[in-house]
Amino acid sequence: MSSPYNIIIAISVAQASMTQAEIEAYACHSKGSPIQKWTYKAHPLGPHDIEIEISHCGICHSDIHTLDSGWGPTMYPVVVGHEIIGKITAKGPEVSHLNVGDRVGVGAMVSSCLKSNCPDCTNNNDPCCSGCVFTYNSKYPDGHIAYGGYAKKTRVDSNCAFKIPENIPSEYAAPLLCAGVTTYTPLRRYGCGPGKTVGVIGIGGLGHLGLQFAKAMGADRVYAFSTSPNKEKEAKTLGATDFVNLNQPVSQLSSVMKSIDLLLVSTCAPQAPWDLYLSFLKTNGKLLLVGLPEYKISFVPGVLVMKNLSIIGSLIGSRNDIREMLKLCDEKNIRPMIDVLPMEKVNEGIARVRKNDVRYRIVLQN
Repeated sequence: MSSPYNIIIAISVAQASMTQAEIEAYACHSKGSPIQKWTYKAHPLGPHDIEIEISHCGICHSDIHTLDSGWGPTMYPVVVGHEIIGKITAKGPEVSHLNVGDRVGVGAMVSSCLKSNCPDCTNNNDPCCSGCVFTYNSKYPDGHIAYGGYAKKTRVDSNCAFKIPENIPSEYAAPLLCAGVTTYTPLRRYGCGPGKTVGVIGIGGLGHLGLQFAKAMGADRVYAFSTSPNKEKEAKTLGATDFVNLNQPVSQLSSVMKSIDLLLVSTCAPQAPWDLYLSFLKTNGKLLLVGLPEYKISFVPGVLVMKNLSIIGSLIGSRNDIREMLKLCDEKNIRPMIDVLPMEKVNEGIARVRKNDVRYRIVLQN
């Protein structure tokens, strides 16, 4: 039986968690500056919120774009990181589906309106909701700024946290919360499966998972497209049936033309040959854009009309997509290839990602 003294302590801890808390983090204070230790005051824990003690956080190229203000002005100081794994240390009084001690993951979204009349939240397009709060460089309706996973703890809406299957170690689970769901969602949504030929352009942090998902979903053939010939062996191990070196002259790529049903483009490379990418598609083919370049893309539009092609963007994935993706990864043993670094070596990790000196994801560990 708990003593009155222990009960008082528990109540005091619970009450303290509902107030603002100071969180130790790693922040960038201006474009081009290194990431440094920093402490911020977290927003009070709301009735539907949870507090997570972070064990791991993956480094995503989105973090780099944001650190550099590549997609628009960043709200500095910024704490990036949206591939978060950790254990719940506190929860609001209306959280019933998660418990203190649960191991959960958080991706690129920490809140959305979830209203019954929201056309996005009710149709598996939560990230497109006008009330969506992204994990960092975003604001809550009350004006508090969202800070990400390069930190000791974080606080998020419990509806945007997901239990991690027991068989998936935390360091391998982290990249699934962004890179995983970002590649899984458009493949599932647009019909990857038996009878389909799938191509993946860019065999990196996103693409190496895209290959695994395409194989797991039962695609007949899976093409890996890359400018790095030394990735061929790995690509085929990950699920590719064919490897295409994009550095070849176009004349040597004729066998691949008009062969792909779904082409997942995960690259952000400048001067990418978009007309060439479109030439790989069959009639009625779909180019699925999950890489988000900082620059305008250019292509001759006539081919879209003449072959009934579609270019489709895909933003992360819904809460349901994340649950389904984690289930598939558990069942099919889909795992990212990772390097693990201590959280305090975050600048080393960022530098390696900038140089493409990683295969294929760096995960930071507290």
